[in-house]
Amino acid sequence: MSFTLLKKSCAAFVFVLFVFYAGSSHAVEGLHGFAEGGWGLKFGDERAEKDDFNLAEARVQLKYLYFPGFLEGLSGEVFLKGELLADGYDESVTADARELNLFLRPLDTLDIKAGRQVLTWGTGDYLFINDLFPKDYVSFFIGRDDEYLKLPSDAVRVWLFTDTVNLDFVLIPFFEPDNSLRGDRLSFYDGLTGEISGESMDRVFTEPAGSTENMELALRAYGNVKGVEAALYLFNGFYKEPRGIKDASREEFFYPRLQVYGFSVRGPVLGGVGNIEAGYYSSRDDLDGSDGAIENPSIKYLAGYSRDLRDDLRAGVQYLVEETLYYDRYRESLSEGTPAADEFRHLLTLRLTKLLRAQTVEASLFTFYSPSDRDVYLRPSVGYKVTDNLKVTAGANIFSGRFDHTEFGQLEGNNNVYARVRYSF
Repeated sequence: MSFTLLKKSCAAFVFVLFVFYAGSSHAVEGLHGFAEGGWGLKFGDERAEKDDFNLAEARVQLKYLYFPGFLEGLSGEVFLKGELLADGYDESVTADARELNLFLRPLDTLDIKAGRQVLTWGTGDYLFINDLFPKDYVSFFIGRDDEYLKLPSDAVRVWLFTDTVNLDFVLIPFFEPDNSLRGDRLSFYDGLTGEISGESMDRVFTEPAGSTENMELALRAYGNVKGVEAALYLFNGFYKEPRGIKDASREEFFYPRLQVYGFSVRGPVLGGVGNIEAGYYSSRDDLDGSDGAIENPSIKYLAGYSRDLRDDLRAGVQYLVEETLYYDRYRESLSEGTPAADEFRHLLTLRLTKLLRAQTVEASLFTFYSPSDRDVYLRPSVGYKVTDNLKVTAGANIFSGRFDHTEFGQLEGNNNVYARVRYSF
């Protein structure tokens, strides 16, 4: 049995035990969750497996925080977050333990969390430089809740607190990739064929083997001085997308090794909050950029600013630059007719959020715009809190671009609208 299948089987078993245990009389007080239905319609020149929709699902999520008796005298807790999903697109019903971890505080200066958990850090809003933990961009592009952009990891996380600097250390024993575009729900630009592709493809994506040398490590050293938060980051692992071609003729891809060194600063600026962040991406399998089948080293820079305006209106802007290093070697490695990325990719974002009707309605617009790629991605949404327990959300994912090979231009045939109804308890 493969490790992935084993994880899914164990997750389903844990979820069943979770539902059974949470239903007992002594556990109901700590039980929370929601039931949600989601629907989405697609528009455009769609080439994925189903042309008219990519979201038709019902899910139940249960959360339970438990303070086990065997930890008497030791501060700790067990957290469970399980889901049951009926997916009309895949025509499947699955159970998953999205989070299952043990948290301990053996010392006032030391916290430990071990098990399945969602990991995140950094300062970007939908933009990730030093957050190298797995993401689910398919969920993001089809209208699921923002929670599902972050995929869980099986990890050990340790926090050490001191008077001068705090340390945040993460060990990930088993590689977990992004859920990226593969053609099953969303069509995308296929670099091998030079055109937009969809539907399931017979391709091989080789993940790093489970071994001690392939464990991923992430470290953050951070502190706060007079309201200004500063952090240094180190990551040693792998690209989360298959950025290496193992054998083009056989359509075999792999996940190259990656080291990232970065920093971030965030603090009050001109009545709002400003942030800067940067990261140097060292492509360990192609250090000098001479191998055209592997991702080049790069540097990413981010600056952002947000503030509350009057009448429950909040605005935020960001400017991201991605610099490809050894660009001349990258251009020389391209085969004839292959479109080249720019040496500097520029990306601007704008977030506008407005609260209405005694803050029961939230209208939001998030815009990605790249002047170098000449493409745009719009995420309008409206959420209405009908009662304290019932919320209705509607929105859209709108893509447009001049070229098929750019990040958002390739998604132009995947424009969609969606609606979600959630009852929380």
